[in-house]
Amino acid sequence: MPIEERTARLTVLIDPRKKEVFERLCAEEDMTPSQVVRRLIREYIERRTGVPWKPPPPEPRARHDSRSSARRQRE
Repeated sequence: MPIEERTARLTVLIDPRKKEVFERLCAEEDMTPSQVVRRLIREYIERRTGVPWKPPPPEPRARHDSRSSARRQRE
């Protein structure tokens, strides 16, 4: 699965005991809590929409001119 851009923050308040158990279970899967939450959100979207999640294609990047970059480094 392609890596998505991570640009938005979601703050969730939960019971400290649930957080502790959640973090321990995530560690047992060798996953971060953020990875698990992203997976849960993706699965929720797919279940609710009935469509597999497909992130939009990445924005085209400006071409990098190595000559001007090298010139800037010398200056």
